[in-house]
Amino acid sequence: MAVIHPFKALRPPATRAAEVSAPPYDVVNTEEARQLAAGNPFNFLHVSRPEIDLPDGTDIYSDRVYSKAVDNFENLKREAPLEEEEQPSLYLYRLIMNDHEQIGIAACCSVDEYDKDIIRKHERTRRDKEDDRTRHILALRAQTGPVFLTYRGNQTIDTMVMEVTLMEALYDFTASDGVQHTVWRVPDPVRFVNAFRDVPFLYIADGHHRAASASRARMESRDRSFSHTGDEEYNFFLAVIFPADQLQILPYNRVVRDLNGMTAEEFLERVGARFHINDAGSPVPNARGHFSMYLDGRWYGLALNAASPQPTADDSITSLDVSILQDYLLDPILGIKDIRTDKRIDFVGGIRGTEGLEKLVNEGKAAVAFSLYPTTVEDLIRVSDAGGIMPPKSTWFEPKLRDGLLIHTI
Repeated sequence: MAVIHPFKALRPPATRAAEVSAPPYDVVNTEEARQLAAGNPFNFLHVSRPEIDLPDGTDIYSDRVYSKAVDNFENLKREAPLEEEEQPSLYLYRLIMNDHEQIGIAACCSVDEYDKDIIRKHERTRRDKEDDRTRHILALRAQTGPVFLTYRGNQTIDTMVMEVTLMEALYDFTASDGVQHTVWRVPDPVRFVNAFRDVPFLYIADGHHRAASASRARMESRDRSFSHTGDEEYNFFLAVIFPADQLQILPYNRVVRDLNGMTAEEFLERVGARFHINDAGSPVPNARGHFSMYLDGRWYGLALNAASPQPTADDSITSLDVSILQDYLLDPILGIKDIRTDKRIDFVGGIRGTEGLEKLVNEGKAAVAFSLYPTTVEDLIRVSDAGGIMPPKSTWFEPKLRDGLLIHTI
């Protein structure tokens, strides 16, 4: 049974929504954040990436950064201004990118359900990133960006969602990247709360570090409390929950800086021992189990050949394309054992297209690039249900939710 919790959103006025909203803190680096926020004192990156307002070279995990986040947050609350709803509410959040549309329910979810794996995970988190967002939450006493959750579709909830979308929206704007963001307040949140009791599990699609940090922030807040009841706002975390059949996953492509001491000819020979190589490959693979490889100005198509041991079809992890590429090529041929720590490999979200892969190789910043067929939502759910962990960088969800539109204060 999934528990969703109405909350008093701290949010900007409609006239400021587009100015305040910002990409998720973890999809931009410091320089990109600085450029996006330039000339706009209301951009939420001043809060989520506050190092952009400190001197170049500032340690992003230093005390100064979290102190600056607090100062910028307080200033934004005064100047935008950000105002808190009088009554706890739920919201609908619609994203439209090109011809793709998805509508989720913005709510708070139970940290207890996260800890007990009723909200299911598929990714390991990094301690340093957890430390960062935990400190950010505790410094601001707020969760400023939502966790992206999904669930198997429910017709009752779908019908209720469509009814709300006929009403006047709180926000409706198109961001600089062309994605349209529309938010409605749900007039009768109890109906949605009750309907979600028939949803057995929620799944983290994106935002594992945000969820893990909310859990750690709850633990610290509880330990400091003299009268913990379980109803405090720190027992819940901000999320937007989308039906699985509406989600769009793009590939998470790979680039490798060198050929592990081989010439291009030697590398192709070793790849050919494991894969069938098509010398006239497409930049984008057209089916699961197929890969596109860019080397020396040419795209090759790859697929495991009959001589290679085949992954077990009913193994939810080893049968993933990202696992096949790792287990049959990146590790044994290029010597990349752990893609979480190896500095020779980098990752390019599918939103950047294959042109970005070609550019990196053509400019000599990488020796070879791999374009993958996207992982599916069903893959994610199957791995999560099995209690498994997907390989790092398996999914790239688009479009992205924006930070700063709906804030949960704790």
